[in-house]
Amino acid sequence: MTQPDSPEGTGLTRRELRELRAREWAEAVAAASEEHPFVTGGAAPAPEAAPETRTDPFVSDRATRSDEPFIGVRQQRPAESNRGGRTSEPARSGRTAEPDRGQRTAEPAQTVTTSIGSFAPADEHSSGELRTLLTTGSHAIGPKKRRGGAIVIILIILALIAGLAFGGYALVRSIGGPVADFFGWNAEPTDYESGLATGEATIMIEKGDTGWEVSQKLHEAGVTLTEGVFYNMLVDMQQNPNFVPGAYSLQQKMTAAAALAALQDPESKLPGIVYPEGYTVEQVVPIIATALEISEDDVRAALENPGDYGVDADTLEGWLFPTSYDFTPGTEITEVVQGMVDRTRESLERAGVPAGDEERVLTIASIIQREAPAGEFGKVSAVIENRLDIDMKLQMDSTAQYGYGEMHSGSVFTSAEALADDNAWNTYVHTGLPAGPISNPGDEAIQAAMHPEEGAWLYFVAVNLETGETKFSETYEEQQQNEAELHAWCDEHPENAGCS
Repeated sequence: MTQPDSPEGTGLTRRELRELRAREWAEAVAAASEEHPFVTGGAAPAPEAAPETRTDPFVSDRATRSDEPFIGVRQQRPAESNRGGRTSEPARSGRTAEPDRGQRTAEPAQTVTTSIGSFAPADEHSSGELRTLLTTGSHAIGPKKRRGGAIVIILIILALIAGLAFGGYALVRSIGGPVADFFGWNAEPTDYESGLATGEATIMIEKGDTGWEVSQKLHEAGVTLTEGVFYNMLVDMQQNPNFVPGAYSLQQKMTAAAALAALQDPESKLPGIVYPEGYTVEQVVPIIATALEISEDDVRAALENPGDYGVDADTLEGWLFPTSYDFTPGTEITEVVQGMVDRTRESLERAGVPAGDEERVLTIASIIQREAPAGEFGKVSAVIENRLDIDMKLQMDSTAQYGYGEMHSGSVFTSAEALADDNAWNTYVHTGLPAGPISNPGDEAIQAAMHPEEGAWLYFVAVNLETGETKFSETYEEQQQNEAELHAWCDEHPENAGCS
């Protein structure tokens, strides 16, 4: 710290400063003795007596030495004693002490407050206590201020901030919506964890399939958790794999990375010809061509005349049973087609389809195969039969899409053009069944076509395109409510291909 300047404006050493203060103290004492002599019972004090100093715990006795700097002292001069021989105490903090009753009030003691370079008696503004220590230079000497109050205020502020943060977090979590989505609080897992793979699943890769189409197929087969997780992984990895057409054996509940590895593993590709239920003839043609290593035109030529295989129909749509065949390259195409037709007849016979009624049952089964989610085949069959019984248009989107060529668009919604197109398969335009099957159904769909569930349902609609949840109703008012639920779901999941 710096030393205070001398009266002359020049800096002093510590020793010089102490000597200066000692001289000032001696001069102040001498002046005070001349102006204010001590009076005790009217007798003058001995000239050699030093002024009496009250002991103060805050002041060092070093100040009485001439070679030490004077800091400050409150001196108490003795007052006139009362008759009882007691000396009254000085009043404190500017208040006068209450006198004893029946006794003469003692005169207040005269207090002289001294400081560096000054010495003066106390007046009515002086405090009876040592409130502050005198200053040395520009630095105050005295007790430190308490900081407990500041700490309490800081703690209160921190508690308020924590409370607001927790309250806001709880509020957003309860409200949800875009804010929660932004922070990721509502985010659900999109991929399975490793080690959950189980069961079997067959995936059909067709010629020209993109990463998005493969991603959809994996989800539909139960391989991946969400529709877009496989595609998003490819985008993140900046990969564009060359998917080889054919059937692949995978497991359900696989991670997207594990599914990609399986599709690129030649051991996962099934031999022969494999395709799932609901495929159309146009989808089956390239699969057969790839397996037999022949051209697609050769396959279409072999399918041109259904009568060559004992089928009384305009096309073989519905008659190419979906399953796995062990045909290898070199097998005659006609042999392959005949084997598929024969397998369809086996399924019709097991379902108890009367002779001559095969085309009708296959037509109904093909609609069920395209429209019904798993476990609801019997109910959809009932809706078809109930509408046919009252000459009500079937109004099945799958039939309008098939006739117009929108079957493979991936959307559950049919375009206005397809709904209005006057083709023989459009059940929005024509009453009754379409001109023929719209896909190749499997055993379950054929069984449902022959044995519909009991119920008066006339309407149905899928309200969740990820889970396949479907609601059935008997009135159009209920159907409208269910359709509104589907539209609301699509508004919340615009990325789903079925909502496009």
